Amino acid sequence: MVGWMLHSKRAPLYKDVPLERWNDWRWQLSNRLNSVHDIGQILCLTEPERKALEGTSDLFRVDITPYFISLIDPEDPNDPIRKQVIPTSAESSSFRGMMEDSLAEDRDSPVPGLTHRYPDRVLMMLTTQCATYCRYCTRSRLVGDPNQTFSRSDFEQQIHYIKENPQIRDVILSGGDPLILPIRLLEEILYRLRQIEHVEIIRIGTRVPVFLPMKITGELANMLQRYHPLWMNTHVNHPYEITEEFAQAIDRLTRVGIPIGNQTVLLAGVNDCVHVQRALIHDLLRVRVRPYYLFQCDLVEGAGHFRTPVSKGIEIIEGLRGHTSGLGVPVFAIDAPGGGGKVPLMPNYLLSMSEHNVVIRNYEGYVSAYEESSSYAQHDPATCVFCNHKRLEPGQGGLSGLLEGEEDSISPDGLDYPYDQKRLAH
Repeated sequence: MVGWMLHSKRAPLYKDVPLERWNDWRWQLSNRLNSVHDIGQILCLTEPERKALEGTSDLFRVDITPYFISLIDPEDPNDPIRKQVIPTSAESSSFRGMMEDSLAEDRDSPVPGLTHRYPDRVLMMLTTQCATYCRYCTRSRLVGDPNQTFSRSDFEQQIHYIKENPQIRDVILSGGDPLILPIRLLEEILYRLRQIEHVEIIRIGTRVPVFLPMKITGELANMLQRYHPLWMNTHVNHPYEITEEFAQAIDRLTRVGIPIGNQTVLLAGVNDCVHVQRALIHDLLRVRVRPYYLFQCDLVEGAGHFRTPVSKGIEIIEGLRGHTSGLGVPVFAIDAPGGGGKVPLMPNYLLSMSEHNVVIRNYEGYVSAYEESSSYAQHDPATCVFCNHKRLEPGQGGLSGLLEGEEDSISPDGLDYPYDQKRLAH
């Protein structure tokens, strides 16, 4: 079924639940489903699903809100929503390159729950709990485990670290899901961050509007409004997740001035189709959510069956760029294994270059030459106020440093070691 604005539905099990209770996020959380018996009352479970749910105790946590499981076609084993939240025996299969902490977040964590990878921003993990658990979760080593919680002491260390590092201008609240926290605790954290002068932007990454849209109340939206500039990224993977309830939750947030972006993960059997992706971005734009990233699935344990070739992502971007509004085309990226950060990938639109011309092609294959300027006056960093300010910011090196002449070369750790050994041996 494809079409604008899917309406929510209730599984037959919930037909007698009063509307007031159904729309109460507390009731939804209290009645999450996590066992063969519970889920089997709603879905016709396949043998791989039943085997996983009855399997070992090391299965990544299963908890699904009644609202979200009701969106699944109970008779369709290939339902795209079902695949995201119902475990199968494929999760126990290993694959080449598999890692527990594929993004090396623990290595880049100066204090508990804080990841500092990029010079001017940090990711602050506030909780390990979510409303519902995605089967491809990058942080499955932590998320969902009630024993892996962050204490008051951890929060204090996080805040202190941000205070002591003035280059940090952007703080991303993540987890788990920050919007699962009690409003008072979330507001305390936002208030504390807003007292730090060099913190300019606060971002929240959440899937609550997808899994538990009734949690986005007027009270929550009004509280968030007090801490602008505040941005939010949702995580929608398929058009079927965009319901009336989702749209209403987004409307409450945008009406208080919170810009909303979306991060999609490319998942085999869920959204590995340019037509699905095009429908997704169109539906997102209709509710004022801008597509931001399309991520290649991480090399995380339990997610091997979700992985697609990287070429699939390139194919999808090829089918979006020029074929729909540029406003809706996300950045296709790999979060580089080992802590390399987000690496954007795209089809090659630059074909060749000479001293005078740049040869480019468009989405249709039309090839043209762009004449380079012959009278460009070089920018003078010595007279640029912004360049002089930039020099005061630590950690801004890398390839940009090479281009600006601040470094002569970059050598990966250990690059010269084999050569030196050979030289010494002779």
